[in-house]
Amino acid sequence: MSRIGKNPVAVPDGVSVNIAGQLVTAKGKLGEMSTTLVDEIEVAQDGNLISVNPRSESMHARKMWGTSRTMINNLVVGVSEGFEKKLEINGVGYRAQVQGKELVLQLGFSHDVKYPIPEGIEIKCADQTHVSISGSDKQKVGQIAAEIRNYRPPEPYKGKGVKYENEYILRKEGKKK
Repeated sequence: MSRIGKNPVAVPDGVSVNIAGQLVTAKGKLGEMSTTLVDEIEVAQDGNLISVNPRSESMHARKMWGTSRTMINNLVVGVSEGFEKKLEINGVGYRAQVQGKELVLQLGFSHDVKYPIPEGIEIKCADQTHVSISGSDKQKVGQIAAEIRNYRPPEPYKGKGVKYENEYILRKEGKKK
């Protein structure tokens, strides 16, 4: 039994959810998003609660039960509040800034790394060492944060590089004489 799938998704005020067969569409103040669920899952709306149930007891239906519920919850939270990832840049001379429609990173390479900002995503730099990525699609926000981090992942000796704000870097001891 899915522990996550049993819980209904609460729809907050200002968000409208439309269920048409296997297509679930959520509309809120941050835009409109939709997802298509697998055929083994049954979705029902009762007032401001959305419940998800498997149509059969097959292994695939039970696997997709919790996943489908989480996808619907991510739609609802995305159009009402949005998602945000924060990155931190550590290192001498390492910095970031937003220029027009691209993020320019100086990460110790001989050239600047230019990352184009996609549609639906907002990137802000509070200062030169902090980058905030926000948007309504959780997968897209996480993917962009991972791609930016991948340009210069943090190294274990001095901790230089791009890391998530809440990430802890396991440090290694340096050379001994």
